[in-house]
Amino acid sequence: MKLATIDLIIILVYLLATIAIGVILKKRAKASKDAYMLGGKSLPWYLLGLSNASDMFDISGTMWMVTLAFVYGLKSIWIPWLWPSFNQVFMMVYLSAWLRRSNVTTGAEWISTRFGKGRGTSLSHTIVVIFALISCLGFLAYGFIGLGKFVEIFVPWQVVQPYVPFTVSAQYVPHFYGIVFTLFAVFYAVMGGMTSVVWADVLKYLIMSVAAVTIAIIAYRNLAGKQLPVPDGWHTPFFNWRLQLDWSQQIREVNEKIKSDGFSLFGIFFMMMVFKGILASLAGPAPNYDMQKILSTRSPKEASMMSGIVSVVLIPVRYAMIVGFAVLALLYYNQLNLSTPQGIDFEKILPSAISNFVPVGLTGLLLAGLLAAFMGTFAGTLNAAQAYIVNDIYLKYLQPNAANRSITAMNYLSGILVTLVSIVLGLFARDVNSILQWIVSALYGGYVAANVLKWHWWRFNGSGFFWGMLAGIVPALIFPQLFPHTLGLYYFPLIFLISVAGCVLGTYAAPATDMDTLKHFYRTVKPWGFWGPVQAQVMADDPGFRPNKRFGTDMFNVLLGITAQICLTLLPIYAVLSMRLPLAVTVIILVIVCITLRKTWWKHLDEQNI
Repeated sequence: MKLATIDLIIILVYLLATIAIGVILKKRAKASKDAYMLGGKSLPWYLLGLSNASDMFDISGTMWMVTLAFVYGLKSIWIPWLWPSFNQVFMMVYLSAWLRRSNVTTGAEWISTRFGKGRGTSLSHTIVVIFALISCLGFLAYGFIGLGKFVEIFVPWQVVQPYVPFTVSAQYVPHFYGIVFTLFAVFYAVMGGMTSVVWADVLKYLIMSVAAVTIAIIAYRNLAGKQLPVPDGWHTPFFNWRLQLDWSQQIREVNEKIKSDGFSLFGIFFMMMVFKGILASLAGPAPNYDMQKILSTRSPKEASMMSGIVSVVLIPVRYAMIVGFAVLALLYYNQLNLSTPQGIDFEKILPSAISNFVPVGLTGLLLAGLLAAFMGTFAGTLNAAQAYIVNDIYLKYLQPNAANRSITAMNYLSGILVTLVSIVLGLFARDVNSILQWIVSALYGGYVAANVLKWHWWRFNGSGFFWGMLAGIVPALIFPQLFPHTLGLYYFPLIFLISVAGCVLGTYAAPATDMDTLKHFYRTVKPWGFWGPVQAQVMADDPGFRPNKRFGTDMFNVLLGITAQICLTLLPIYAVLSMRLPLAVTVIILVIVCITLRKTWWKHLDEQNI
């Protein structure tokens, strides 16, 4: 085993701390449905923001992003736009406030506030629950496979095998480790609900911040006076139509990695990311832990502030760790053990770098943090899945008047069920990148069209929402089987167009939503968009009503926010690489952007509560 005693003690203390959090907060979580699912809507926005950032600081995503930084250099900062990472800016500027004004428990429950009652609404409610559970299970499986790969580096199977009363083939060793650590995450998430998840996430964030800064310093010192063995173009974020990174003189296998990723035509890839990313951001948060954190805030203003702080506390810390490990891996590539029976696995760069370059003591802290990264993301996603099962299936259709004791029991049962299903899905996951590409490109392709229209087009109804979502989800499940060697992003436009057709045909196949429902939604949420007939009736009833005319300002603030995100990403990279002039320019741009946002966004936050 490659871990020292002190490292094992640190990891054990962390795991015991998570169990303690679940036990301590168990009683509070039992108080009510909202207490369990949303923390009673009483948690401070900055804690929820730290928790949300912590959930995004997941182990599988970090492994993937270290690999990207190693292979693509500074051009890798654009690839997380696949999520898209800049959706947090759209939510910060206006969408979090719109969502929070609805005052619901889940995204599926929100459907009735927009579409009222009727068959279309019932179908829409059902399709949102299905999508939420599919996406939650996908994310759980994605985290599961990443954790297993990670632990396998530090706890070789030959050390564990004598103590396991059954045989596990080499292919499924990562999955075995994933199951073991999943059980800890399940315990505190199921026992303590949202409050437990948030406090465990805050603990995780503190651990990860210390570890990330330390890794960045180690990399900076190791790089001093040396040149990284990288091809031309690695040190710049700018690019042409083609990627133009040739690793033939350094590490020939990297060229095969680039080819398999499908990113060689980087200009087209970038445009597709932006196209898909803007649409996905306009759609609002998907029904996962991100949406649940927004709904857990105390007010629309705090929802915006919570989404705003996520990028500030997440990006610099995470990228300090990412660039630190990428630099160490490049400097000492020959010392890494990336070989597998299937060939070189670049997703093992992160755990291999920790194993080789991180000193005793810090290794335990870092491993505790990265295990926490998995457990926090798993717990947050699990909490979201539980909310949909309990609130939108059990309480809506089976036991509407269930007592708190029954609700608690169903929370426990649903948590265990979701975990078991995600483990089964994880057993079939090929690698982190493949399942990530399916989630963010194919599956979310089915989500985008209907969820853009629900905010911005008054005539859109429950029937259109259901058929639009269904027309998107079905191809998203089928296309990866039909085009197994095609990057999911490239058939996103086709899925999107099919979904738009479903939205429009479904909308006009049924009557418009009841005008009273539309007026209540418009008065409460105050969206901008194509709401002319509804706005006219609302203003006829209340001449003093002020419609939302901030579209231009919101889009300007979104552009500023994305610029700030890019600067926050580049700051730690330039610092670790000692690129002083680009670092100075980035700082100046960031200061100017922040001063402008203070005037155009921050000073207007009180208007979100009106």
